[in-house]
Amino acid sequence: MYYGELKKRDIANGLGVRVALFVSGCTNHCEECFNRATWDFNFGKLYTQSTEDEIIEALRPDYVRGLSLLGGEPMEPKNQPKCLDLLRRIKKELPNKDIWCYTGFTYEELLTKGGYANTEHVEEMLSLIDVMVDGRFEKDKRNLMLKFRGSENQRLIDMNATREKGEVVLLDL
Repeated sequence: MYYGELKKRDIANGLGVRVALFVSGCTNHCEECFNRATWDFNFGKLYTQSTEDEIIEALRPDYVRGLSLLGGEPMEPKNQPKCLDLLRRIKKELPNKDIWCYTGFTYEELLTKGGYANTEHVEEMLSLIDVMVDGRFEKDKRNLMLKFRGSENQRLIDMNATREKGEVVLLDL
């Protein structure tokens, strides 16, 4: 897996001060995507064990609330194994940090058996994510007043409440 950028102090992609990893590779190709360069699976730098260690260290300070995983597309089947390893490590070593994941796939698409992004990794990934911003960016639904998303079709899903209730629960901000 490659990544386009690692921001160690980000306040734009989730609540609080966050570490943001922009993975490379996306087949959704949303029109007017803000990060088109990351569509290429080989864009940027190779993600290594050293990269993962750097992310963990950046997450350690008390003032850092958690990780935001963006892209490109973290839920691309090709990216899921490395992303899952990172999520597991964060939950093991830093269980008080929250994880936000931005995906162009909807929650329902991710859970659809036989669907493109539904791999053997998806359910475990979803079990480790606290907030998921789902849905492709749609330029005709663009709304710059929305918090943490670009178009009105995208949802902020409270994954902990969703797992508890057994149905999608939106994050109330």
